[in-house]
Amino acid sequence: MKISYNWLKQFIKTTWTPEQISELLTDLGLEVEGVVAFQSVKGGLEGIVVGEVLTCVQHPNADRLKLTTVNIGTGAPLQIVCGAPNVAVGQKVPVATIGTTLYTEEGEAWTIKKGKIRGEESHGMICAEDELGLGKSHEGIMVLDAQLQPGTLVAELFEVENDQVFEIGLTPNRADAMSHFGTARDLKAGLLQKNVNLELITPSVSAFHVDSRTLRIDVDVKNKELAPRYCGLTISGVKVEASPNWLQNRLKAIGLTPKNNIVDITNYVLHELGQPLHAFDAAKITGNKIEVKTLAQGTKFTTLDGLERELHQEDLMICNTEGPMCFAGVLGGIHSGVTETTTNIFLESAYFNPVSIRKTAKRHNINTDASFRFERGIDPNIAEYALKRAALLIQEIAGGEITSDIVDFYPNKIEDFQVRLTFENAKKLIGEDIPKDIIKSILMSLDIKINNVTETGLGLTVPAYRNDVQREADIIEEILRVYGYNNIKTTEKLNASISNTSRFEDYKLQNIIGNQLASQGFFETLTNSLTSPDYSNLSQQLDEAHHVAMLNPLSHDLSVLRQSVLFSGLENVSHNINRKRDDLKLFEFGKTYHNYNNKKVELKHLSLFVTGNKQNERWNVASQTSDFFYLKGIVTSVLERLGLTALKTSPFKNDVFSEGIIFSIGKKQVVEFGLVKKSILKHFGISQDVLFADFNWDEVIDLAKHKTIVFKNIPKYPEVKRDFALLLDESVSFEDIDRIANNTEKNLLKNVNLFDVYQGNNLPEGKKSYAVSFTFQDEHKTLTDKQIDKIMNKLQDNFAKEVGAELR
Repeated sequence: MKISYNWLKQFIKTTWTPEQISELLTDLGLEVEGVVAFQSVKGGLEGIVVGEVLTCVQHPNADRLKLTTVNIGTGAPLQIVCGAPNVAVGQKVPVATIGTTLYTEEGEAWTIKKGKIRGEESHGMICAEDELGLGKSHEGIMVLDAQLQPGTLVAELFEVENDQVFEIGLTPNRADAMSHFGTARDLKAGLLQKNVNLELITPSVSAFHVDSRTLRIDVDVKNKELAPRYCGLTISGVKVEASPNWLQNRLKAIGLTPKNNIVDITNYVLHELGQPLHAFDAAKITGNKIEVKTLAQGTKFTTLDGLERELHQEDLMICNTEGPMCFAGVLGGIHSGVTETTTNIFLESAYFNPVSIRKTAKRHNINTDASFRFERGIDPNIAEYALKRAALLIQEIAGGEITSDIVDFYPNKIEDFQVRLTFENAKKLIGEDIPKDIIKSILMSLDIKINNVTETGLGLTVPAYRNDVQREADIIEEILRVYGYNNIKTTEKLNASISNTSRFEDYKLQNIIGNQLASQGFFETLTNSLTSPDYSNLSQQLDEAHHVAMLNPLSHDLSVLRQSVLFSGLENVSHNINRKRDDLKLFEFGKTYHNYNNKKVELKHLSLFVTGNKQNERWNVASQTSDFFYLKGIVTSVLERLGLTALKTSPFKNDVFSEGIIFSIGKKQVVEFGLVKKSILKHFGISQDVLFADFNWDEVIDLAKHKTIVFKNIPKYPEVKRDFALLLDESVSFEDIDRIANNTEKNLLKNVNLFDVYQGNNLPEGKKSYAVSFTFQDEHKTLTDKQIDKIMNKLQDNFAKEVGAELR
């Protein structure tokens, strides 16, 4: 939001500098992000003086140039070459002296230098109005008042306005401050705390009166819930033309482009008081009747920007008897606005339902200054005052007469808020006992009425325009921001309490696993829980009936809460790959959201995404592509870190994984992982393999809580390793070998490892070779060869009996 310093001072006559005001506004919660200088004429006409043309003769070397001498009031006259056809002796003209900086229409600077033009010296430039930024004409030089004295500064003649513009990062809840008046209101309260008591000046509308009742336009509000208040009047005999300089300068300072005097006045009042207005050409209101209503779904309507739009059945429209003229509170129509031929207007000032306006604006992707304010909630009680203010300005600038009474549809007055404040709660939240007199003073400076006072607190009435102040905590926040956060002292005493928490708290386990994954080269991500409902078409596991839909979505692509962490993660993978980050290892702790029989359910997940090479390319390390077994190792290490080792493995395939595995503990599935199907990857524009693991984090936490972690001493005695090369049927898995080995020797066998698999030549058909190592250790003594040989013989016999294994 942009606020003009000069404009602000129309409401509060302060001598504080822009820098001081910036600091105070920031302390008040209206954070000033920057202050930008503004000049109504770029460059401020510095270096431009009045000159008198003494002589004017034909340039000896150019037919279209003149050679002049000009008196600028200092020393000898200047010789200036001029190409304007209207230059003549005796004229008073604007002269840009050597060293003066001028600006092109695009804002590029260029400097006047001494030079030669077709062999003749030129010591300056006689300027046209477009070269000075005073207009657009370039037909000839500007001719000034003949009574002016040479040497007079041109900046004094045209009253160049210099201003400072505050860039305020306004938070969405502060709808009351979205105007110069609202900002001045806050500034007054802040200055009062600095012992500067200034009056808040409001524009007078006492001169408003109805001149005649010759143009009546009826108003019929058919939906009072969407339009709680609607005001309007007619003004006849206006002359639509360019606005005066002072009005154009006000709008230009805050970044608006002037249109014509009627439109400029509605914009001026909008930014002055915070009340959006709209002017209709009265001649285009068929039937002399305004109808405020919704229309049928699919109705065509062309807006001011020239786009034809299809209306939604909930869009509130301003209509005449034949059809729509305007999106209420958002944007006008192309056929009902004010043009140069307009003579009679209907001026609208209203309060529309904020939710309705926001939905319409987002639905049609329209963002205007009016919708920005309406959708945050404006002051419902200022509509008539702003209407009178704008009507008086129109009469002053564009002429005309007020030719109707004010129509004011306001059946149910929007009431102020009643709030009770207790001094004890204020002290608890603020952390300091602010004197009661100061609290009262702050509240009154914010237009909050004090209805009653007791020893324990205050009964308050909060004005309706402060829709962000409806609770006691909100009142305390208002007191604190005006009193000043910096004025709250830091106590020397620190109180703390020790709470007994489980070491299995969610955040603690997340930190443990997050640190482990980071040490393995993973990066943590955070993706949006809002997603597209279209993703349910990619997997039969997602049901549209289980979507948790947003009531007021920002867009179709962000209209439901996700049922799966896969697709938001793949969006992230695609985003990185498209930016040449092909080797990815990502993890995220996040939730999915489900609607089961109208019962909302949230589930916590840990998701892993792996694609590309295991390590970045290096000259001394061969590239290794991340594969299924690499991800399996990562998944296993996560579970082992939490003490979850009794895993049951179940291979599976579905419409997400082309091949995958589920790890279960007892009857609980803790993680499923595998290779994502190429058909899904294609939807995201991913051509390389992506491995995905989805942990049911709620189950993981529950299992970890019931897992007893046993610590034991590091064994003093050495390990012994022995190998077998087993010839097996292709149907035998390593899991079978591991199970048989552990059942054969439960005490001394510490680890079984498959270190080589061979299938191919020199083996019988249907056979494969496993090279398996076995690690033995006795924690109390050194093992002997006799003991190891005995165990290996048992292993050989059991492998042969149960899976038909042979030694190679």
